[in-house]
Amino acid sequence: MRKGILSLTAAAAAMTLGLTACGSEGGDTGAQASPAPGESKPAAAGKIGVILPDSKSSARWETADRKYLEEAFKAAGVAYDIQNAQGDKTQFQTIADQMITNGATVLMIVNLDSGTGKAVLEKAKSQGVATIDYDRLTLGGGAAYYVSFDNTKVGTLQGEGLVKCLTDKKAEKPIVAYLNGSPTDNNATLFKNGYDGVLKPKFDAGEYVKGPEQSVENWDNTKAGTLFEQMLTEKPDIAGVLAANDGLGNAAITVLKKNKLNGKVPVTGQDATVQGLQNILAGDQCMTVYKAIKKEAEAASALAIGLAKGEKPAATGTVKDTESGADVPAVLLDPQPIFFESVKDVVADGFVTKEELCTGDFAAKCTEAGIQ
Repeated sequence: MRKGILSLTAAAAAMTLGLTACGSEGGDTGAQASPAPGESKPAAAGKIGVILPDSKSSARWETADRKYLEEAFKAAGVAYDIQNAQGDKTQFQTIADQMITNGATVLMIVNLDSGTGKAVLEKAKSQGVATIDYDRLTLGGGAAYYVSFDNTKVGTLQGEGLVKCLTDKKAEKPIVAYLNGSPTDNNATLFKNGYDGVLKPKFDAGEYVKGPEQSVENWDNTKAGTLFEQMLTEKPDIAGVLAANDGLGNAAITVLKKNKLNGKVPVTGQDATVQGLQNILAGDQCMTVYKAIKKEAEAASALAIGLAKGEKPAATGTVKDTESGADVPAVLLDPQPIFFESVKDVVADGFVTKEELCTGDFAAKCTEAGIQ
């Protein structure tokens, strides 16, 4: 997939888009007399609707994305409504309809799958609503902008991380199992493209052995645990697990613990969740991939704010929509691999706090990892 990729800090995003904070708010022109829960006071500029996907697959949507988006919208003085579809495709479409009816002029979505996302984006565009794909590209959706990370690189970092951990353990011809993300999530496809690019040559050369592989529908961690238990029964000598995010990784680790294999079998992850970082500190998880979600949210909110104010903000590159063939204006940020010695970088960046990470038995591990 051809991409124009440039990292963008929050400051650069604001400079690129030429946005200024709006300090005054106007009256509500919608039907509702008062804002719904989680909704700001109306502003003179257009209204921004944001639909998050769930809170089950990853903690990030509620603990990070919502927080950072709200902060940016409040600072700019624009009206906004952020809701979570909680993995329900029907609810996702209902929320979108309500947001459009209630006067949203910009709609930012994290799709549950490209089919549902496409229907929502098409309806929004037909109503003159500007559209942004956030974190996940909706194939064939035709969003005006796409903001995410270089997701193929995320997968590459996972593959390279697993190779490093297997090399550190001096593993010989290790059997590597895959727990892929949801088959309906285009990001999961990009992650797999990345780690396949690292691991397939190892399989082809006979250095590694390709083990069981499963895609986990809806990124469901419970399903992932059941699938990995079946994998380990089939291949008890699995020596490495490429898990597409921290939730799937923890599901595999739980099974490995039951079989007294935790810490012996390297497991990857993604999202730098508290749970994932604690698993790394404990030695049960090999690595994770940190995506500076604050920068992603600020880049996306800068685009949304510009659109709400009637501007036509500029992106920094493009990505190819493999379904429509279109080049979608995009902002893509750089991910970072995290191992034991670099967990402190995530804390230093403010993504997680020492207080929430270094609890109980993890306090000593935090000291060992140099977390201040």
